[in-house]
Amino acid sequence: MRILITGSNGLLGQHLLKILRENPNHTLLATARGANRLKEGKGFTYQSMDLCDREQTRQVVLGFRPEAIIHAAAMTQVDDCELQPEQCRQVNVDGTAALLSAAEQTRSFFLLVSTDFVFDGLSGPYREEDAPHPLSVYGQSKLDAEELVRKSDLPWAIARTVLVYGIAEDLSRTNIVLWVRNSLVQGKTIRVVDDQWRTPTLVQDLAFGCRLITEKKAKGIFNISGMDLLTPYQMACQTAEFFGLDASLIQRADGTSFSQAARRPARTGFVLEKARRELGYQPHSFREGLALVARDLG
Repeated sequence: MRILITGSNGLLGQHLLKILRENPNHTLLATARGANRLKEGKGFTYQSMDLCDREQTRQVVLGFRPEAIIHAAAMTQVDDCELQPEQCRQVNVDGTAALLSAAEQTRSFFLLVSTDFVFDGLSGPYREEDAPHPLSVYGQSKLDAEELVRKSDLPWAIARTVLVYGIAEDLSRTNIVLWVRNSLVQGKTIRVVDDQWRTPTLVQDLAFGCRLITEKKAKGIFNISGMDLLTPYQMACQTAEFFGLDASLIQRADGTSFSQAARRPARTGFVLEKARRELGYQPHSFREGLALVARDLG
């Protein structure tokens, strides 16, 4: 299968390349802005592509003619999106529209990676059919991108996920497990919220879920996340325990004590029955995920 991946320099994008190139029947085109960050460059071709450049996007897609597109690129920094709503919309909504327009010319299967932040957190964990109600510019932008995909004439799927963590090369951003571990290794005291609930997702699990959807060309919305409903404080304590670090440096806090531009949903997390039933998706527990992070750290 000819598969085009956007956002290939990110945490998910790098792991998508690693897992998809295990299948010798796949021909992979990795795309992102700037140079390729994945040091091991075998098994795929890399091409720089800016989704905000509609004509460049069209040329790349028509030049490769993918059978499937995994759209993992997005502006995901929630507070940055709140402070820069026009840029957020340009990347997350207009960029998706440009990619869809090109994909309609090649009749590609289209998979959009989305987020639990399309929900308001009043009644989580959520099922795929629950009604979205975003609280932030970021959440609204991803919901608007979802609507574009749903209204397209292409065969499509949406993979919603939650608080992704893991290791990748030359990342511009950290994630909760790495932030907690690195802070405690340095002896820093950290404050972590204990009044928000998530089902944190190991990046390998998310990549595997996207692979299952793409290879099956499974249509519709799928929840692809971890299985354990935890607060960030609980995640931090488990991380400290696993790595043998000083948990007394972790201070419990509530969300109102932080000055953040964007509102966060209080309780999201996902019900995974559909993904288990239709895809055979089975994620790791959070503790198993920590073991895989430790392995990747060497």
